[in-house]
Amino acid sequence: MVSQYDLIIRNGQVVFPDGVRKADIAVSEEKIVLIADEISGDAGKVIDATGKYVFPGITDGHVHFNEPGRTEWETIATGTSALAAGGGVAFFDMPLNCSPCTLDGVNFNNKLEAAQKSSLVDYGFWGGLTPNNLDKLEELTECGVIGFKAFSCHSGIDEFPRMDDYTALVGMEKLAKLDLPLMVHCENAEITAKLTELSLANNKAGVRDYFAARPPITEIENVSRMIAFAEETGCKLIIAHISTAKGVELVTEARKRGVDVYCETIGHYLYLTEEDVERLGTVAKCSPPIRDKDNQLKMWAKVFNDEIAFITSDHSPCDPKLKDGEFMRVWGGISACQSTLEGLLTHGYHDRKFPLENIAKLTAQNINKIFKIENKGQIQVGYDADFAIVDLDEEFILKAEDLFYKHKVSPYVGDTFRGKVTQTILRGTTIFQDGKIVSKPIGKLLRPNL
Repeated sequence: MVSQYDLIIRNGQVVFPDGVRKADIAVSEEKIVLIADEISGDAGKVIDATGKYVFPGITDGHVHFNEPGRTEWETIATGTSALAAGGGVAFFDMPLNCSPCTLDGVNFNNKLEAAQKSSLVDYGFWGGLTPNNLDKLEELTECGVIGFKAFSCHSGIDEFPRMDDYTALVGMEKLAKLDLPLMVHCENAEITAKLTELSLANNKAGVRDYFAARPPITEIENVSRMIAFAEETGCKLIIAHISTAKGVELVTEARKRGVDVYCETIGHYLYLTEEDVERLGTVAKCSPPIRDKDNQLKMWAKVFNDEIAFITSDHSPCDPKLKDGEFMRVWGGISACQSTLEGLLTHGYHDRKFPLENIAKLTAQNINKIFKIENKGQIQVGYDADFAIVDLDEEFILKAEDLFYKHKVSPYVGDTFRGKVTQTILRGTTIFQDGKIVSKPIGKLLRPNL
């Protein structure tokens, strides 16, 4: 007897864009085909989600999985396993810190080959924009990049030089014609470089010295300048990992006057403060740095006010040896892609009563819409059957052995979370369940619908 559906999820509290309600979901050929209060047909597999919440699987638009070239830091296999354990069904990988960087078609295809072999979840790739590859933007567009990434300051990787003003102007003019967004890491290069130089010259290399070398104005000034370039060229602009409430305000003001600009922020700017970084040490070093408690409260207000477009992890791991030493001198990057959704459930929903449907928008719906990924990011008929099933009230302490990263380190180890992902489903196939990866790599390339 042939089953009517491949999968039915029954009795779950389903997180829709307009609210949460109990519903059944039927899946056939990797797509959602029916949503109803009760579905009477049979299926090859049935999941009873009684007492649990069914979210759209999250898309993490900002990760560094470092393959090919730096697999001693992280791999696509380990990174996507961690992402799946946190309810993730897709990622967009940055053009660095893989080596060589994704600056042309050859290296796009090298990364694609690695992902085809190893990715547990669906994937898209950022192309890089530097002074050295302005002639490769069309080539990368043809390959299928979801957008381009640039740095206003030193990237930390010499083969990925920062974007000067000429490159910003010409690059944005080209991307406006190609109809692809530019994401910019916004920190003023001259100020950060000089303050860092002076600090190290005076043997000041601690946590507070690092904060002082990258004050809020370095981000705020550069956000303003990048908005000016975007407004002039018509390029869609995304401010990467925005860390200051004032920076968000500049984006909001620009959007009101018609500039096509969006804010991305990262979980650690909402979960951690400067005092936490002092306590945790180099495991919590990132750039821009984590800010003070007052700014964190203002950032949450921006989240509640719908001024943040999407929230990602900026998962940027390294060999732990690169975190040994004085704070100012060590590698800046946080391992976090396993904890984005559970962090928002803990700090957003439980601590601040932030609506579940808004968490889904910030982690799944908005990002796929902005990047023109069709039929992904929400629970709707015709969309990919991507789900994160959550026990909303389960409390747990994150332990190092629970992490799927290549190196089991994270600033969140030892933290108590409330809201646990129990099962992750990609296009109808369960890939993670009850603490274990239960699927072979089945990820597919995601391309924008241009």
